[in-house]
Amino acid sequence: MNTSDDTISEMSNIYNNSVVRFYQRLFYEWADVRTKDWFLMGSPVPGASIMFGYLYFVLSWGPRHMEHRKPYQLKNVLILYNLFQVILSIWLFCEGLDAAWLTKYSWKCEPVDFSNSPEALRVARGVYIYFLAKISELLDTVFFVLRKKDRQISFLHMYHHTVMPLVAWGATKYYPGGHGTFIGIINTFVHIVMYTYYLLAAMLPQYQAYLWWKKYITTLQMGQFCIAFLHSLQLLIYDCDYPKWSLMIILPNVTFFYLLFADFYNKAYDKSKTSETVASAKLRED
Repeated sequence: MNTSDDTISEMSNIYNNSVVRFYQRLFYEWADVRTKDWFLMGSPVPGASIMFGYLYFVLSWGPRHMEHRKPYQLKNVLILYNLFQVILSIWLFCEGLDAAWLTKYSWKCEPVDFSNSPEALRVARGVYIYFLAKISELLDTVFFVLRKKDRQISFLHMYHHTVMPLVAWGATKYYPGGHGTFIGIINTFVHIVMYTYYLLAAMLPQYQAYLWWKKYITTLQMGQFCIAFLHSLQLLIYDCDYPKWSLMIILPNVTFFYLLFADFYNKAYDKSKTSETVASAKLRED
């Protein structure tokens, strides 16, 4: 009996030690030492807690809280929020171009500079602020819930707002710079256009119908995924000490994003399909 207990205890200790060692290796030994002490970067727990809290609010508590309440208008809040996102996106875009892609970066394949030089730290901070921007964008969905815009909270919306903070956290934690920053720079440009539209729509709701370029934002988003796909593929051709295994994360995601946005575009802006949908809806009503 004692022998059996000792065996179970020994196996448990081996298992626990293995898990602890893997956890330490994954989140500390393999991480970039320069970013490990930055806010939300030391441990995965704070960031994961934010994401779980976000999902719980959006999918459970928020809708139940708003069920018997009138939607909040939040006009001034939305104006300030969208203005903040426009300014932040402009800064990130300009910083990315000035610190990297218009100066010394290779458009073919760029490694991460893990040194403590001012240039390398500037790029790492830019990647970190990009991650914080993805966290701040979770408020998009929170505002949808508070305004009872349930139709806006699609699978595409939820997937996008869940995956992007995780990817940005991983980039900041392990590879803050290099080849992957190109995708972030393109994304910030798209967000300049997108949040400018949201800002104008919030400030001038009576003229929202005249903001004709809304559908082209979706086209722009689809274009960024095509560019990101082609740019990432270069890692298979050129060797610059940037991890090729990152393609297993990047390529499936940009492909999936493209398909989701293309499906959204077809449903929202394809006039023939839209008219057919409206006609069928009227038939069902009759």
